[in-house]
Amino acid sequence: MDEKEFHSGFVSIIGRPNVGKSTLINYLLGQKIAAVSPRPQTTRRLQLGIITTEAYQLIFVDTPGIHKPLSKLGEVMNDSALGTLQDVDCIAWMVDGTMLPTEEDRMIAKQLAKIRNQDQILLLINKCDQISAEKALSVKEKYQELLSIRETFFISSKNGEGCDEMLQSIIRRLPEGPAFYDSDQITDLYEREIASDLIRESLLKNLDDEIPHAIAVRIDDYKDRSEINSYILATLLLEREAHKGIVIGKNGEMIKKIGLDARREIEKMTDRKIYLELRVKVEKNWQNNPQILKILGYSKNE
Repeated sequence: MDEKEFHSGFVSIIGRPNVGKSTLINYLLGQKIAAVSPRPQTTRRLQLGIITTEAYQLIFVDTPGIHKPLSKLGEVMNDSALGTLQDVDCIAWMVDGTMLPTEEDRMIAKQLAKIRNQDQILLLINKCDQISAEKALSVKEKYQELLSIRETFFISSKNGEGCDEMLQSIIRRLPEGPAFYDSDQITDLYEREIASDLIRESLLKNLDDEIPHAIAVRIDDYKDRSEINSYILATLLLEREAHKGIVIGKNGEMIKKIGLDARREIEKMTDRKIYLELRVKVEKNWQNNPQILKILGYSKNE
């Protein structure tokens, strides 16, 4: 790469839920910008992770997990993820190396088969640190049966194994052009949007079963009271009255724990002391209400 040239471009990271897309973004940037949890569908919106050097600017697009939708929210999440495939310079399809292809993986392969330039697609087999070399090759063979992809990388989004080689392959694909973002910008989301995602991450970590997937986080107020202190007021929107007691907990212990865990993560992100106030409201069937989805930022026009 000529020292006088500058290259820039977009890379969409797609895959079914819970394969490690957001974990990879956080690893590559060297800091946490995306919420992660062991639960599927932690990511609900597109988020950029931006790496800028003297030679290039690489813009990763973290996408919601592609899945069989059960609500309008699910449809919007799928549409936003698939909508990135036509507008990027490279597509990184991430799969879980500990499992054979699922129905959702086959859905994704069918969508990728429609891409005109198949050479722009990379296959990332994640969690390679958890499987043997023999198992990794077997998994690769099964995915190649779904879609023939020229380059495959065995990676670990947690410890970075294989990520340097993957990164170099992506950089070679970047077209020549100017930077799209300032050199010190690492994401496109505002702090209040990331705070919303981190509160939801805390819900996913602290609540059992499928309850967190029926909860949305609405930031009602976000004020910087000084250079070192901020105030956040957030409402947790629940679909069922029965979930209210579970989220609040006995003597309010659960919502206190949710708030404490979320506050710690937000403070790490902002490097400020945070006063976080959480409220709970029942909004039945919000996942299928277009008006509420638009207010929350989940819209096909996003």
